[in-house]
Amino acid sequence: MLKGKKIILGVTGGIAVYKAADIVSRLKKQGADVEVIMTEAARHFVDPLTFQTMSLNPVHTSMFNEVEVSEVEHISLAQKSDIILVAPATANTIGKVANGIADNLLTTVIMASTTKVVFAAAMNTFMYNNPMVQDNIEKLEQLGYEFIEPGVGLLACGDYGAGKMAEPSDIVDYVINSFVKKDLSDQKIVITAGPTIEPIDPVRYMTNYSSGKMGYSLAEEAVKRGAEVELVSGPTNLKPPKEAETININTTQEMLDTIEDIFDECDVLIKSAAPADYKSETIEKNKIKKKSEKNDKLNISMIPNPDIAEHFGRKKTDQIVVGFAAESENLIENSKLKLRNKNLDFIVANDITQKGAGFGADTNIVTIIDDKEKIENYSQMDKREVANVILDKISAMRKDIS
Repeated sequence: MLKGKKIILGVTGGIAVYKAADIVSRLKKQGADVEVIMTEAARHFVDPLTFQTMSLNPVHTSMFNEVEVSEVEHISLAQKSDIILVAPATANTIGKVANGIADNLLTTVIMASTTKVVFAAAMNTFMYNNPMVQDNIEKLEQLGYEFIEPGVGLLACGDYGAGKMAEPSDIVDYVINSFVKKDLSDQKIVITAGPTIEPIDPVRYMTNYSSGKMGYSLAEEAVKRGAEVELVSGPTNLKPPKEAETININTTQEMLDTIEDIFDECDVLIKSAAPADYKSETIEKNKIKKKSEKNDKLNISMIPNPDIAEHFGRKKTDQIVVGFAAESENLIENSKLKLRNKNLDFIVANDITQKGAGFGADTNIVTIIDDKEKIENYSQMDKREVANVILDKISAMRKDIS
């Protein structure tokens, strides 16, 4: 996600310095090239060698190091960075930048930079709520600097309140989102995910192997790209994106009814869920008891569930409706049939018998067929990458419509 990006991490003197090492590790795993600038105060908490080892780059600590190359260090660092992240950002450093003080390497680099600067504030709750600190934050925000709000919790000093630095995972997500195009910022997208369950009696139900990973990846990436997302989810063990409105349902009928209430206001419906095609004709009020005879059979009469994709494919006006086809044979023929019968704008098909493309996997191998029956084949990708392929196609289609 961050391959080829140069990130300057400014580390200032707070107890949350220990989290900064985790931030470096996470940024590196995303492919970023990370260089660390430490203030003198930060060095009292962590040795620069820690960051040098993790970043695989020299750590910058002073404006007055002996010049080993012809470039001026603070200018070169400012010019070659794609983003400057200050984490933890103390009240002292925030105050210096807000008032134009550049008395160390980090504040000088920030002053010389024209790139985005993001502060992850971390300090005692009374310091954070001090009017002078809040004035400095407001002043910097008005100047275009960005802040990742601290969390609320028990602080190292023993006080409880706001001031705890955001978690490294959230900070890295913020950095990633800074580089994501916001091409869906005017779109309201409804995404379905996961399986549905159909009850048989008070203790039993029928379902399928869908994990919901594809739908949740779509929701996460759509949020990053600026969309307003409503995630209609069957039962899963996944954590939805914070910025998405998540509506939890159980049955196929509940999923259809939920979408019915919001469909007219949406721009796009992505039907990535795997709702049950059939349900029990009768739901027993009491638990079905097992008979004593070994050869006794349980017969359940099944009736069709409504076809959600077809229902909204027929109902759409100017919306884009995207369907999914999980097939085990005749992938193209079956997917084309679904595309036509359900009146979809395009369908995302995959052969669940292929390794890396079945239910529960973190990857997928998809074929996309549009309403002109143009076929696009894709090799195995992470489901987030698949999500962005789908969203790219939606973005292009919305531009054509407008």
